[in-house]
Amino acid sequence: MKKILVTGANSYVGISFENWLRQWPEAYQVDSIGLRGDDWKDQDFSQYDVVYHLAAIVHVKESDSEKYFEVNRDLAFDVAKKAKQSGINQFIFMSTMGVYGCESGYIKPETLPTPKTPYAISKFEAEKLIIQLADDHFNVAVLRPPMIYGKDCKGNYPRLANMALKLPCFPKIENERSMLYIDNLCEFVRVVIDQEDSGYFFPQNKEYVNTSELVKTIAEVHGRKICLTRIFNGVIKLLGLKVELINKVFGSLVYEKSMSEYQVNYQIRGFLESIALTEVEEE
Repeated sequence: MKKILVTGANSYVGISFENWLRQWPEAYQVDSIGLRGDDWKDQDFSQYDVVYHLAAIVHVKESDSEKYFEVNRDLAFDVAKKAKQSGINQFIFMSTMGVYGCESGYIKPETLPTPKTPYAISKFEAEKLIIQLADDHFNVAVLRPPMIYGKDCKGNYPRLANMALKLPCFPKIENERSMLYIDNLCEFVRVVIDQEDSGYFFPQNKEYVNTSELVKTIAEVHGRKICLTRIFNGVIKLLGLKVELINKVFGSLVYEKSMSEYQVNYQIRGFLESIALTEVEEE
C-alpha cells in the first residue's frame, strides 16, 4: 500500500485526488495536512511514501506580494526538505503553466520559463530549489498543468459557464487552449506515484479546447442554445492588446502535445464527457 500525504488541507485538487483514490482502498492511504502555523513541523512524515505538495496561495494584494514567496517558495522548500530528511521516496510539486509567462502562444520542449507575475515567479523559484534535492533515493516530480477544471472548480471556467447560462450570443473566436480535467489530473498523479517517476511533467487533455465551442457545449449540456457570432471579434482583438483577461479567455495557449505523452494512459475522460460531468446537477 502506498501512503500519501497531501499538503493543503481542503484544496480543490487535494480533495478531488483523495476522492479519486477511494476507488482503490487496498492500494492507497491518503492523509491531508494544513500548513498554517508551525504544527506541521512536528508531524511524523516517516510513515509516508509520497508527499503531494498542493499548499499555495494564488491571490493576495499587490502590497503583500512577498507572501507568495513565503508560502509558494520558502514553505514548499521547507516541506520538501523535511520529506527528504524523513526518508520519503517521492515528492510531487504542483507548479503551473504560468511559469512560461505566456498569456498566448505555443509552448514547446525548448521553450524557456520566463515567469512574470509574483505567483508564477514564486512557483518557478520553488521548482529550482526543490529539484536540487532529487537523488537516487528522493524522486521529485514537478507538474506544470494548464487550466484545471471540473465540478465545483474555481477560476475562469465557472465564469465562462455563467456566460453560457445567461448570454444569448457569444463571440466566435478561432483559438486553442490546453486544459486539464480534474479526473485526468488525478489519474495522472496516481500513475506517477505508481511509477515512482521524477522530472518535469505537462499533463493536459488530449484535445485542445476552443473557448467558443466550450461555452456552446456548456450551454447545450443545460439544454440551452447560444449563438456564436464574429460581430465582436474586432473589438476583442483590440482589447486583447491591452486587457490581460481577454487574452486569457480568447487567446491561444497550448503545450505541444508531445510534451504531455506519458508511458501510461491517464486520459480517463474525453472533452464532451468531462463537460457533462462538470455541469451535472447535484441530486
